[in-house]
This record gives sequence, C-alpha cells and structure tokens, in this order.
Amino acid sequence: MTSPYLETVALACERDWRLLFERLDLQLARGEMLQVAGPNGSGKTSLLRLLCGLMQPTAGEVRLNGKPLASQRGELARNLLWIGHAAGIKGLLTAEENLRWLCALHQPAGREAIWQALDAVGLRGFEDVPCHTLSAGQQRRVALARLYLDAPPLWILDEPFTALDKQGVAQLEVHLARHCEQGGLVVFTTHHSMGLVPAGYRELDLGQRRA
Repeated sequence: MTSPYLETVALACERDWRLLFERLDLQLARGEMLQVAGPNGSGKTSLLRLLCGLMQPTAGEVRLNGKPLASQRGELARNLLWIGHAAGIKGLLTAEENLRWLCALHQPAGREAIWQALDAVGLRGFEDVPCHTLSAGQQRRVALARLYLDAPPLWILDEPFTALDKQGVAQLEVHLARHCEQGGLVVFTTHHSMGLVPAGYRELDLGQRRA
C-alpha cells in the first residue's frame, strides 16, 4: 500500500465558537485528487487552510510526508503550493514580477520559464502589464501560471476556476488531471462541476460531517 503523502488524524476545526467538523481522518497519496465539497459555512476553506498550515486545528494533527505539519514550517513552501480564493497578486507589479516574487518562496524561476508559464495560461503579451489593469479572469490566470512552473508536488487550491472562461476551465481541468497522473496531489474546492478527473479522484462532503 502506498504511504500517504498528506494525512489528517482526528482533525477538528472551530470557527467563531462553532465546531465545523471533528474527528476527520484523511489519507491522501500522490496521484490522487480530492475535491472538498459542502454547503457554505461547512468549513471547506478552513480545511484547506489547515492542510497548508495557515490555521491551527482545534484538535488533531495534519501530517505531510509522515511528519507533523507544525514541525515543517521552514519546508512547507518547497512541498506544497497554496492558491486561495483571491488571486493573491500585487496590483502594482507586472505579471512577470508577481510570478518572480511568488516563485521565490519555493523555487526561483527565470524570465524564460515565467514567460512560458504566462503563455500557457493565455497571457502572452501581458508579461510587462501591471496587474491592476487586468480583468479578474486575467488576474486569476496570473495566479494559476504558478502551476505551470516548477511547482511542489502538493497543490491546495481554493476555488481555482473562479473568473475563468470556458476555455480556461477546460485547460485547468486537463492540467490538474495531468499533475495527478504524473505523481502529484491536488486538494481543491469548487462550485464548478468537473468534466475531467484522474483515476485517483474522490470527493469529501463536509456537509455530511457536520459536528
């Protein structure tokens, strides 16, 4: 049996004095894709933030590659990539500058690689454009261009399809599935109905686990 790359043990989360979920046990191996589903307020984004170390659990533990997440603070950026619901880019910087800054957190990228990544998400010619002049969909594409660089194996994505057009959605579905097929691991939330998923796809409905 393949050892889990990402694991939760008796995980619990409380927000605003309300217990969202408890006793959550997950084991995810490389090659898998987990879609976290559930109604608004069920804890989807909170779970993702727990998995990447941006929040502390009320109880339980998150383990990455067999070790507690809390003991790997200095290594997290090299092992996982987090893209939140907001694009997370700086409006005064250009698309290239944003990616150079973001990639410095785990694996610095050169200009050629960054331009290729922007080309892959349909932003050829926008490399030197300040991001505050871009549309919401284009800003989302700048953020997602990180997935086309030398990214870590674990991708944790909160609503990655937000603001994308039909072509962008289809392209991202293919890219996420390919990442899993090549040994990566994806955990994400979305209100989008997935049309393409890898063999290792499964779903966790937090609405069925209300504490």
